[in-house]
Amino acid sequence: MTKYLVTGATGQLGQLVLSALSEKNIPTSDIAVLVRREVAAAELKSKGYDVRMGDYSDTDKLVSAFAGIERLLLISGSEVGQRLPQHLNVVTSAKAAGVKFIAYTSLLKARSSKIGLAPEHVGTEEAIAASGLDYTFLRNGWYAENYLMALPQILELGQHFGAAGDAKFAPATRADLADAAAVVLSSEGHEGKTYELAGDDSFTYADYVGTIAELSGKEITYVDMPEAAFKDALTGAGLPEPLAALLSNADAVSKDGWLFDDSKTLSGLIGHPTTPIKDVLKAAMAS
Repeated sequence: MTKYLVTGATGQLGQLVLSALSEKNIPTSDIAVLVRREVAAAELKSKGYDVRMGDYSDTDKLVSAFAGIERLLLISGSEVGQRLPQHLNVVTSAKAAGVKFIAYTSLLKARSSKIGLAPEHVGTEEAIAASGLDYTFLRNGWYAENYLMALPQILELGQHFGAAGDAKFAPATRADLADAAAVVLSSEGHEGKTYELAGDDSFTYADYVGTIAELSGKEITYVDMPEAAFKDALTGAGLPEPLAALLSNADAVSKDGWLFDDSKTLSGLIGHPTTPIKDVLKAAMAS
């Protein structure tokens, strides 16, 4: 039987990947998970998963954790600025352990994107391609759930602030992107391919606030700002400066289409339409 491993298995995306693999009737005993904390390890063991302890910074533990694994899903790390060296550790350890295939969650249009996160993803893609292992790049667009972070404030103030002008966004839910990862990890024919993964539907911020207004019955407007002013507004709202800089930059450069794709590659891969942002908002507001 093929042995799979999912890194970042306790994260929001990782948990959904495990659920998607289960829905494809892959026994939990065939799925290994990389975890850092003993508490998380105990919970996953109780569900029947093959738990391997380790993190992206310890190559010795990674080589041991990857022993016997054939197909590995590398979910990108969350430490901005540290991701590339951590990912390189995973790649070199996977090769040393005899892993045959790596699927990696990259960034939409990573090669050309001007979003600040792109270089770390490009560096990781290059390292995987140079490793000699079979691979697939899952270039994930923005999560639809990202747009919910400001929803309480939008509903309270009746305004949504941003720096995107009339840029188009085509986000996808974590569940849809997790389903794509599970498809690629558990089936053949994806080797050497790069998938640009975005939602079927797109919207501008004006469209977005219009949908919120429709669902809430409140008047909502979009307030467009220069990138620097938006960054200041985010830091003033309590966001750490690096995160505020990242979000304001992503908004500003999205005018050039870095968070938009209309190829419908994602829905083709998972075999069903992606979840519209209206449904995401409706569920969030109902809860």
